[in-house]
Amino acid sequence: MPDYRIAEMPQQISAEVRDKLLQVETATIGHSRHWGFMNRGIQPLLANRRIAGTAVTLAIPGQDSTLLHHALSLVRPGDILVVDRLGDDKHACWGGGVTIGAKAAGLAGGIVDGPCTDLAEITDSDFPVWCRGLSPITTRLYNIGGTLNLPVSCGGVQVNAGDVILADESGVLVLPADEAEKRAIEAIARQERINEIQARVKSGEKLGDLLGASKLVLEAMRANA
Repeated sequence: MPDYRIAEMPQQISAEVRDKLLQVETATIGHSRHWGFMNRGIQPLLANRRIAGTAVTLAIPGQDSTLLHHALSLVRPGDILVVDRLGDDKHACWGGGVTIGAKAAGLAGGIVDGPCTDLAEITDSDFPVWCRGLSPITTRLYNIGGTLNLPVSCGGVQVNAGDVILADESGVLVLPADEAEKRAIEAIARQERINEIQARVKSGEKLGDLLGASKLVLEAMRANA
């Protein structure tokens, strides 16, 4: 018998928090936080996209994508579907048809720990997807089973339903919902400081002086002389 385990849909983050996160680069948070980032093998299929939203977690085995198609009838606008492929790196569960269904449902994007297919259709739909590249070998409706809104592993990171996803051209970050706004505010402030420093460098000041790096190097050289 098929084995499906499905939990309730998670509480969504507020529009206010999502809007703050959409101002933030994942790399800005990566200056101070070194965990929660998915393996860099998970890359965007479309350039210059940034998404933020609530994680809806899905785990599906091998050749079977039955639960993925069912999940598209449950997701809400602003959700991000995070798909654990349970180690399968051969079968593409996400292609043109799933993309059309995901966009119609209002999903903000998809994150797949495995390959996708139908790049041209995904591009034509202008729908942001992060995955481990492309494969022509696809899944089908074999009705084996899977889990929805239970903890999954994606890109080496545990993702819980209701976590917050921030993804851009640099990678994918998973944040606990109660931490997301704080991290967004800190990152926005850091980006403002970075912009100020970059403006001063363009005006002729030296980056090593502004950041204090040159002082550290010179003091070390004097101490070792």
